[in-house]
Amino acid sequence: MVRILLHVEGLAMLLFALYLYASHSLSWPMFFILLFAPDLAALGYMVDLKTGAKMYNYFHTTSVPIILIIAGLLFNSGGILAIGLIWLAHIGMDRMLGYGLKYPTRFKDTHLSRL
Repeated sequence: MVRILLHVEGLAMLLFALYLYASHSLSWPMFFILLFAPDLAALGYMVDLKTGAKMYNYFHTTSVPIILIIAGLLFNSGGILAIGLIWLAHIGMDRMLGYGLKYPTRFKDTHLSRL
C-alpha cells in the first residue's frame, strides 16, 4: 500500500507541474528538450557511487524546483517558472515510475525500493 501511495504521489506531482506549465502557456518544445536534463546528474557515477548518489539526489529532490517555481511566480519570470516546473515534472515522473533518491551503496538502491 505504501509503495502505491508513493507512485500516486509522483503522478500527482507530474500532473500538477503539467497543469501549471500549460496554464502559463510556456514553451512545449522547451519542456520536451529539458525534461530529461536532471538525469545528466547520473554522470557523477562515473566518479564513484558516493559522488553519483550525491549528484543524482541533488537534482532529484523537490526543494530546488519548488524554490524556482515560487521565484518564477513572484518575479513574473516565465523562464525560471518553466525550468522549475519541468524539473518538478521530471521528479514526479521518476517517482511515479518507482525511481527514488539513491543510496551510495548501489545505483539500484533507492528510498522507494530496490530496482
